[in-house]
Amino acid sequence: MQNLHIDSRIDLAEDASDAELVAGAVAGSVRAFERIMRRHNRLLFRTARSILRSDEDAEDVLQEAYLHAWRALAGFRAEARLSTWLVRIVVNEALGRLRLRQRGAQVIPLDNAIDWMETQMEAPSCEQPEPAAMRAQMRRLIEAHIDLLPDTFRTVFMLRAVEEMSVQEVASALGIPEATVRTRFLRARSRLREGLAGDVDQAIDEAFAFDGQRCDRIVARVLAVL
Repeated sequence: MQNLHIDSRIDLAEDASDAELVAGAVAGSVRAFERIMRRHNRLLFRTARSILRSDEDAEDVLQEAYLHAWRALAGFRAEARLSTWLVRIVVNEALGRLRLRQRGAQVIPLDNAIDWMETQMEAPSCEQPEPAAMRAQMRRLIEAHIDLLPDTFRTVFMLRAVEEMSVQEVASALGIPEATVRTRFLRARSRLREGLAGDVDQAIDEAFAFDGQRCDRIVARVLAVL
């Protein structure tokens, strides 16, 4: 893509499609690309986070992935969904970051998280936190259990359960057969259910929250480079 600092004066409706935003960005509109980032930020952050298990590393990878996407956007083909194309870029960047770490991942035994949960549940009722605090605590516990999943299960679970992508979309994004997506998702869900005793369904929507401050920070960092 040429003229990276040019922001073409292109009028885009609030409900502009991904294809319209891509066309605007290819024409040089940084504002169109900002709309793309804000639309897909949460999905891509969760994808990177599922691989790296670090908020800070996930943000760094997302920035690099967006810069890569900006440079390659002219080659995007509309027959693929933009979200799927972006997920592929993020996955590649995240896996590259993993290889650079040059150290083995340390996995905390699942039993440790289970023991902690049981300790909390056995506390006297008068000492239980307020419902909002308990939900936040459960969200953190679910995030910890997701982090404990094997690498091959974790990203599939994140995309299917948390982001609610279809089996076909996940298979396309990760470059694996649909049958493999189904198998990995079922096994990941089974492991989480064993550890959380059915509480996954109640709190999964709040897992790995992507707040406005994080969204603004990532967008600002990318726009500063552009």
